[in-house]
Amino acid sequence: MTPAFRGAGADTSSIADSAWFDVFSDPVLRQLVDEALANNRDLQVAVARVEQARYSAAIARSPLFPQIGYGGGAGRGKQVTVGVEDQGSPVTNSFLLALAGSWELDVWGRIRRNAESGRADLFAQEAIRRGVVLSLVSQVAQSYFELRELDLELEIAKNAAASFQQTYDLFNRRYTGGVTSKLDPLRAQASLAQYTGRVSQVEQDIVFKENEISVLLGRPAQSVPRGATLEAQAMPPQVPAGVPSQLLERRPDLIESEQQLVSANAQIGATFANYFPRIGLTAIGGSLSADASDLMEGKASLWSYAAQGAGPLFTAGQTTYLWKGAKANTDAARASYEGAVLNALRDVSNSLTARKQQALVRQQQEKAVAALEESLATALKRYNGGLANYLEVLNAQQQLYPAQSDLAVTRLRELLAVVSLYRALGGGWSQDLTEPEVPTPLMP
Repeated sequence: MTPAFRGAGADTSSIADSAWFDVFSDPVLRQLVDEALANNRDLQVAVARVEQARYSAAIARSPLFPQIGYGGGAGRGKQVTVGVEDQGSPVTNSFLLALAGSWELDVWGRIRRNAESGRADLFAQEAIRRGVVLSLVSQVAQSYFELRELDLELEIAKNAAASFQQTYDLFNRRYTGGVTSKLDPLRAQASLAQYTGRVSQVEQDIVFKENEISVLLGRPAQSVPRGATLEAQAMPPQVPAGVPSQLLERRPDLIESEQQLVSANAQIGATFANYFPRIGLTAIGGSLSADASDLMEGKASLWSYAAQGAGPLFTAGQTTYLWKGAKANTDAARASYEGAVLNALRDVSNSLTARKQQALVRQQQEKAVAALEESLATALKRYNGGLANYLEVLNAQQQLYPAQSDLAVTRLRELLAVVSLYRALGGGWSQDLTEPEVPTPLMP
């Protein structure tokens, strides 16, 4: 494991130690995340899968304990010897009530290793549930920020359309009055049509994004409440990543992959135990009677206990192939785990780099927008003072509005870089590291 993330500072603390509501401070976003955690269908499926894995682990563990059952029977008949004249053999009744028990002695550890594998599968399923929660929080936050960016895009497009409408009306009047050529109103009309169409496109995108968020919240498609604007979204002053070794304890997909490796390794021991005989104890006790009313009086009883063992002699390679297959599966699980660790390190480094670089890009684009806004104001002053024609104003408008859109996208990317970093670090799970318990055996 590398001692530090690429692109990270020397701070050993981590943003992932903070709960999601401390990282994403918009109160409306908090409300939406809470609703998603309560109603999201994928999360409900993940919770049910954990419960299913709990009981599967209990099933794998149950052969460690004696198994007790009961049985009973009733019959009626008579015995006739073939070739011998029936001398009036009596018809007899028989009734049986018995308890039987068996217990496999886990001498070679087969059952214990199967139980270990089942427990690891349970922990892996719990890690999947945590991953679903982390993914859900991240998806809601990302979709919400994207929605706020679309709202800003819509505002920019509407402002641009209104501005170009004024420009077109002015140019059209000047053209009608014979002051200018038709080229000027045509340019203004093209810009107006472009941003009018942009308004319709963004309005469609907003509806699609609201529908996407509604599904995450587990409710029918509907409008989504808004909180702070995109520009007002609070950015964490610092986003320390911590040290890479923390990923192994926090990130759900790494925990899942690790437990899958544990499960696969346990299966090696379970399959190797198939080479040796299975040794067990059996016992039976009960009452046998010709009359059902005498069963509970114990006039005739039966009992026995025995030890038994059975093992393979020739299986045409089945036992060996099972063992070798388990070893190959473990090799695959180990490689998968190592690959997951490398992917996690890459994700963190990418998010750190994106957050840092997008902040620099935003600063430069803010300067560009400020300069273009001043350029437009200057062009208007020059036009109103008779020092320039309105084409200077049109050119300034055509440069300003795309720059404002680019700045909105960059602000979104900077916010999403924090969301991505929080997710890549497996954030929020320092408060939720309790392991699920396997149910205890039930009395028969």
